[in-house]
Amino acid sequence: MVIRTDNLSFSFANQQVVKSLSLQVPAGSIYGFLGPNGAGKTTTIKMLLNLLKIQDGSIHIFDKELQGNRIEILSQIGSLIEQPAIYAHLTGKENLINRAMLLQVNTNRVDEMLKLVRLTNASDKKAGQYSLGMKQRLGIALALLGDPKLLILDEPTNGLDPNGIIEIRELMISLVKEQGKTVFISSHLLGEIERMATHVGIINNGSLLFQGNVKDLENISQPQVHIEADNTVDAANLLKRHNFIVNDINNEHLFVPFTSKQQIGEINTLLVQNGITVYGINKQHKDLEKLFLNITKSN
Repeated sequence: MVIRTDNLSFSFANQQVVKSLSLQVPAGSIYGFLGPNGAGKTTTIKMLLNLLKIQDGSIHIFDKELQGNRIEILSQIGSLIEQPAIYAHLTGKENLINRAMLLQVNTNRVDEMLKLVRLTNASDKKAGQYSLGMKQRLGIALALLGDPKLLILDEPTNGLDPNGIIEIRELMISLVKEQGKTVFISSHLLGEIERMATHVGIINNGSLLFQGNVKDLENISQPQVHIEADNTVDAANLLKRHNFIVNDINNEHLFVPFTSKQQIGEINTLLVQNGITVYGINKQHKDLEKLFLNITKSN
């Protein structure tokens, strides 16, 4: 495990914001740390980066205890918390050169980072004139400059347009696949995390509600057969007469609990033979957002 926390807790005055949190983040993973605003995500990240002192529990990163190995561990971590710390009056390239000098990193990496985050063409533009997406990518370039093993990002797609979100997602996936890094990324954009994460932790009110790989999360919910038909009411009544359970019917679609591929074929044949036009039929898992709502409602 690149990150392991044991019973990590933190309180501001009398308010406990992180409660006995035990995270396990495998090497080479994109770990999506999910939860609504105020769930305790940023507080947890600040403890992982030693920006807040641990009150209870422990943190191990790279199999070493954080408090006793702080400098060694933090030198191998790149991070972006909330807004990137950039100088608006400097160009993108100058921001990176400045950081490289502070980190005593070879400035040859600056051009590599600009290319990696697709800012080469904007390298001589003042960072204050960058779009929000460009600023986020520059922030990630700054975080990657020291070639860290672990990248910790707090809501990196916050406020981005769809193109910006896609760019960040593709970058995260390539960092793991091509450079072997581990990415820990917090977000409340559940559908986006579903598209990039290999592992997920769901936090609400400071408590970890679920932890596992994305497949584990999907398996919590029984998959369903999604049916689009020209007359969903007639289709539902027909299926019920043939002992199928029908869920969530409206004018456009209905759902039947999935049991097998053969079942999908049987449903399709039954509907078509009885004069119902089927526009689409397929197996679906509940999306991450519905799963999140189910998990949080039960806690």
